[in-house]
Amino acid sequence: MRLLSLIVFLTLLVPASASAATPPGAPGQKALWTEADKDGFGTAQGTRSKVWHTLDDGELTEVFYPDIDTPALRDLQFVVSDGKSFAERERENASHAISLADKRSLTYRQVNTTPRYKIVKTYVTDPARNALVVDVKFTSRTGKKLALYALADPALSNGGDDDSGRSAGRALVARDAKAASALVASPAFKRTSSGYLGTSDGWTDLRSDFRMNWAYGSAPNGNVVQTGRTALDGVKRNRMTLVLGFGASGAAARDTARGALKRGFGRAAYRYAAGWHRYLGAVKRRPASARALATTYDVSVMTLAAHEDKTFRGAYVASPSMPWVWGQGLSNPSDVYHKIWSRDLYQVATALLAAGDRAGANRSVDYLFTRQQKPDGCFPQNSNLDGSEKWNNMQLDEAALPIVLAWQLGRRDAGTYAHVKAAVGCILANGPQTPQERWENQGGWSPATIASEIAGLVTAADLARANGDTANADAWDAKADEWQSKVDSWTVTTNGPYSTQPYYLRITKETAEGSGAPDPNAGTTYNIGDSGPDNVDQRRVTDPSYLELVRLGVKRWNHPAILSTLGVVDQRLAVDTPNGRFWHRFDFDGYGEKRDGGIWDIDQPKNMSAPPYDWTQNTTIGRIWPIFAGERGEYELAAGKPAAARGRLAAMAGAAGPGHMIAEQVWDQFPPSGDAAHPRGESTLSASPLAWSHAQFVRLAWSIDAGRPVERPSIVERRYRNKP
Repeated sequence: MRLLSLIVFLTLLVPASASAATPPGAPGQKALWTEADKDGFGTAQGTRSKVWHTLDDGELTEVFYPDIDTPALRDLQFVVSDGKSFAERERENASHAISLADKRSLTYRQVNTTPRYKIVKTYVTDPARNALVVDVKFTSRTGKKLALYALADPALSNGGDDDSGRSAGRALVARDAKAASALVASPAFKRTSSGYLGTSDGWTDLRSDFRMNWAYGSAPNGNVVQTGRTALDGVKRNRMTLVLGFGASGAAARDTARGALKRGFGRAAYRYAAGWHRYLGAVKRRPASARALATTYDVSVMTLAAHEDKTFRGAYVASPSMPWVWGQGLSNPSDVYHKIWSRDLYQVATALLAAGDRAGANRSVDYLFTRQQKPDGCFPQNSNLDGSEKWNNMQLDEAALPIVLAWQLGRRDAGTYAHVKAAVGCILANGPQTPQERWENQGGWSPATIASEIAGLVTAADLARANGDTANADAWDAKADEWQSKVDSWTVTTNGPYSTQPYYLRITKETAEGSGAPDPNAGTTYNIGDSGPDNVDQRRVTDPSYLELVRLGVKRWNHPAILSTLGVVDQRLAVDTPNGRFWHRFDFDGYGEKRDGGIWDIDQPKNMSAPPYDWTQNTTIGRIWPIFAGERGEYELAAGKPAAARGRLAAMAGAAGPGHMIAEQVWDQFPPSGDAAHPRGESTLSASPLAWSHAQFVRLAWSIDAGRPVERPSIVERRYRNKP
């Protein structure tokens, strides 16, 4: 009997080896992506490490490899248990805080706390290899030993339903047909297992009896979740380095992870931070307008740089997140917000240029003209990283803005001009009406799009003269002048229901299909789109975007219709929040959360069918956008109101979360806004960070210092400053 007891005791001392049995429940529950409102975003500054990571709600969320539009991990969090009375996940059960460990680097630290324990995690990507390195400190707050488990959900090659996972020594390795990951720790995991989500994964195991009973050695082809029991107990052992490495094969990923583990967190963190320090040191010193907002400014500049792919240079994606139903299967695999829009890229590039990253802005022009532009001179609605078309609609501001950007950068060479000339051909063949405007769900005569077309034609004419093409230069200037003189007759209503004064519409439709004649005084109706109502009179739909006419130099700031529309837009779309004033995109916008805070979905029921169209009855409601504070600030600079513009900059900074991420949308005046879970003026579940939001913040800061909108092409402003 004593011999048997000794054998059992010795067996318990030996680390449990993984079982050869295949876990039950294949392929597991369907893989979905995490919420889009990220608290942090990072990558090494440089092109050697092709790994990006996001953070949200106290855990590591999507990690991207080998490019910025390919998620390779859904999430990784810790489970804490005492082995007898409780087991809980840090995301669901702890209070969360996030901060920058270094304010001039994208080095984020998460602190998750409960009465029982505290977990502190600091994240960097190893600049020398494709690995994410995490410093973990685990403390028991009761003095009693606890068990800490890592719970990782791989999603290799932009999909989590076809991965295979296995234990390889003390490493957890996952792979699919294209890529692999390896999770390792120092001190090493004591026990490992790979199972299927919802049936045989580690959380399913632990929540049943608070112990890790399963040690499945291999889980083929499914939604695999991997679990590693760490050596930490929160009392005597409380520090660990965790590494997630990637490669083309399991062996390569494991070698990468081990290399990063051997190097250690300290060295990786030092070089990671040093890379961002060098970047900030190479661009302009932050503007005076941002001195009180220094961290948000620095993070914005770094975040813009981090949005660039490291293989297809110049390709800056819209966001490293997938909001609402986009991440729940509407767009599968994950894409959309990881794609390249010419318009968004223009916003990023003009901000980079203002901040002093001229090289990044020039890479953007190269990408636009050599990868995105189509043979007919037009641009895709958006594209994959390699420039191939993703969505196939046409938005003419996306053909015009690359021209303006090339002019702003002084790209007067013959090669660039050939692309400019082709883009002008696209505009003239299809404009001034656009198949889609900047919000991508309506076609017609848009004041914002027409402003970009006019600016594109005038700047193109200047580039044409620099290349000896005076005939085209004269013709393009003449066409720009014609459209500038007619834009009000196309887009300003004089009999709309919101004012006795003329005001700009969001968009004007043809009076009859195929007529080619817009009439802003006609009661033409259209469907709002994006789950907004149907059959809305065009005169009832306004949009702050008309101020593109001023910001691009096409109309004076005090043009009568510009001024009269300000009051209409503010009455209809402005919302004052504790962080400042922001605006909706347009009347009756449905692109946002439901009234109960539920996620936006496409083709929701439209509950408004007749005037006055009670917006609160819409199933989904488009919320307010921080970018409009920046655009209004640029207008106010043109109007000689720098103090007002500084207030807009502060509002945008106020909308940023604790990780200084600025979202696409923030909570407004409609339900459920205003309660503790949905504070007005703070991020919704929309895309965060949104590159456009950060670009607008950076550009406004430099515009305030310059005393004018730095984006505005001077040649356009001079041409029309004395024109009605």
